[in-house]
Amino acid sequence: MPLPSHTVHAVPLPRECSVADRYPHPDLADAYSIELPPGASQNPEELARFVFAHVPGWSRALMGLRDLLVAGLGLKTGAQLTATTPAQAAERVGFFRIYTRRADEIVLGEDDKHLDFRLSMLCSPSTATPRGRRLTLSTVVHCHNRLGRAYIFAIAPFHRRIVRACLRRAARIGWPAAAAA
Repeated sequence: MPLPSHTVHAVPLPRECSVADRYPHPDLADAYSIELPPGASQNPEELARFVFAHVPGWSRALMGLRDLLVAGLGLKTGAQLTATTPAQAAERVGFFRIYTRRADEIVLGEDDKHLDFRLSMLCSPSTATPRGRRLTLSTVVHCHNRLGRAYIFAIAPFHRRIVRACLRRAARIGWPAAAAA
């Protein structure tokens, strides 16, 4: 049984989330939330880098398979998106491009010929504990064509499992500590 701090909940897209209204009619929109323990970092970029640095091995294997399947379709692969210089790395989290940074949120994503997507990591007050914080990972996708819609249909169940697994794994490993004041 997972500890309460390791429980990931499906939640509505938070209103304060920058991606909530990104696309008028998204082809996929979901959000998952986890409570952060006292003393954990509240820096969304640091939390995003931590989460995506600790992706489960099975998820990396699925991404490798995805890259093999889509490369022939002319879609961007993880290898093509991965930063190769320190300057590029500062503008990416894993293979996700950084679009915006705020004190409470970072927005990541990518645009491709079949679809565009944005992912928000929002650190907000918890509703479960006084002065607590929670991290909500929200994803919205806009498809441009049939290939995009077929792609989302095929990967949506995996996406949901991967997001939950990434948040749970980060909690099990132990969130990065907040910077000393």
